[in-house]
Amino acid sequence: KNEKNILPLNKNLKRIAVIGPNADNFEALLGHYNGIPKHPVTVLEGIKTKMEPATEVLYSEGSDLAEGIHNLVPIPGRYFQTESGQQGVVGDYFNNSKLEGKPVFTRIDDQINFYWESGSPSPKLPDDNFSIRWTGYLVPPETGTYSIGCWGMPTLNVFLEGEKILSYNSVHSGFHLEKSFDLQAGKRYKIVYEYKNWAADADAKLLWSLPSKDKLQKAVDLANSSDAVVLVLGLSQRLEGEEMRIKVDGFAGGDRTSLNLPKVQQELMESIKKTGKPVIMVLMNGSALSINWAAENIDAILCAGYAGQEGGDAVADVIFGDYNPAGRLPVTWYKSLDQLPPFENYDMQGRTYRYFKGEPLYPFGFGLSYTTFNYSDLNIPQKSETVKPISVSVKVTNSGKKAGDEVVELYLTKEKASALLPIRQLVGFERVSLLPGESKLVSFTVDPRKLSYVNDKAQRIVEAGNYSVSVGGTQPGFSGRTDVATTGVVSGKFKLTGETIKLEL
Repeated sequence: KNEKNILPLNKNLKRIAVIGPNADNFEALLGHYNGIPKHPVTVLEGIKTKMEPATEVLYSEGSDLAEGIHNLVPIPGRYFQTESGQQGVVGDYFNNSKLEGKPVFTRIDDQINFYWESGSPSPKLPDDNFSIRWTGYLVPPETGTYSIGCWGMPTLNVFLEGEKILSYNSVHSGFHLEKSFDLQAGKRYKIVYEYKNWAADADAKLLWSLPSKDKLQKAVDLANSSDAVVLVLGLSQRLEGEEMRIKVDGFAGGDRTSLNLPKVQQELMESIKKTGKPVIMVLMNGSALSINWAAENIDAILCAGYAGQEGGDAVADVIFGDYNPAGRLPVTWYKSLDQLPPFENYDMQGRTYRYFKGEPLYPFGFGLSYTTFNYSDLNIPQKSETVKPISVSVKVTNSGKKAGDEVVELYLTKEKASALLPIRQLVGFERVSLLPGESKLVSFTVDPRKLSYVNDKAQRIVEAGNYSVSVGGTQPGFSGRTDVATTGVVSGKFKLTGETIKLEL
């Protein structure tokens, strides 16, 4: 969304507030299956790099990711003590994966924040066959409710004051676990972290989140003192993925039980909007979100997905106009689960852009630009035979004032069929780069297989009949907010003649 062309933001702003649980969280750059980047750039860091020192960039988390799901960071060494009061924790390193025998060596580690990948902490220890026991005292800087968490693989156990509080075992991937505790400032709490590496990556972290006091109000105050707000919300690998130990409102086991934003994020968004400041919402997410309120009320929306290691720089480039976006949604964004059949119903009717007959929040193939594109001179044959490929071409013109990319989408619909067929089907797309005023002819070849379907006899066939063609920068057939003001669609028809042909499945 780009209400009144608020984007790109003016680089002459004096103060920008970057707010939200995904604003400075590198996990939000990654999906549930990912490598570990060495130099991840969060949205906050990307905006700081882009704008400082001429513009003051301020940050507030504003809310948790979801109820009970905190942003966890490595516990700083400043808050660890050994038995004698030295800063850090004592690590006993064993040359086996069972914490057995005498340690090969013992050292004081400032914190528990390690990623050895396929290696080991020392040449003295074998890869995939070592273990470590860290022992020390946690000394909280303030009184309040802390979430103590861990990340690691394959096996770990964490003890607080002699009680096992966290336990994890998996060779597939690490995962965040957390548990809340009321701790007193300055008091020493004994903590033991037992780590065992017997396969896969070597990864061990002890994490926490500090007590949050007036988190929402601090964000509102920051927004009020700024010229514009970049509000970074969405999901992360903490909430969605495969076989995850999580059950909170809207999420269960890594699956979605709702398409809504988590309630704490919705409350944050509505509170920031009430400040009256321009609000640019950046979504970091892997699956669709029913952001109905945002679609009506927020000034601009950028879907960044899980943007990867350099995601923060990429987002900053788009927000401030150093890159003209040309992304397209790869899935349908529904208004709510009420628009979908029950999950257990495997009939495709009512699902995906191919069979959904309702009005989505944003359709598959949707996306805006900082320039505009016109379509003309659609060329398709009036007739063709079922055995022959079909040529389609169209002229695309950059009718705006900025250079940009356009994603040309080609959709087909068979007007009558002997089986349930898609309402429309994407059969080709092409990205073209155009300078202001420049035109290009974009051509597609649609082979018979793209015109085929599988009938109720399990045969892939191409039938004669009438077909509709739509070519443009978005999916055809929508109105209102789902129209894309920066692009267009042209349509035509052709007729396939000849006998029905069979293709290999």
